Amino acid sequence: MSSRRRSAEALDDRLQPSAPVFAALGDPTRLRLVAKLCAEGPMSIAELTDGAEVTRQAITKHLRVLADAGLVRGTRAGRESRWQLETDHLDAARRSLDLVSQQWDAALERLRAFVER
Repeated sequence: MSSRRRSAEALDDRLQPSAPVFAALGDPTRLRLVAKLCAEGPMSIAELTDGAEVTRQAITKHLRVLADAGLVRGTRAGRESRWQLETDHLDAARRSLDLVSQQWDAALERLRAFVER
């Protein structure tokens, strides 16, 4: 197996854990929920639904997807659930993007060197 192939497989192994995060953030409604929780801190479903064009049930379903991806956490406070952003998985996803960026930078540098020869 070539070193480039081993490097690609190692990169894939490092990126794979972030796939659920990227899948969850691929939906505009979920991305808006994450942005709102990031900007405003923990919020109830009622607060998250305020100004949204979707129902509370829809927001709840989106929050469950985000929770399954490890992006948010809900806690009960009496009859109300409060949702907050969990940044660990977002940080890991950012590091995954940094790895991909480094790979692209290296590939572009190899192309530049080849073209300039």
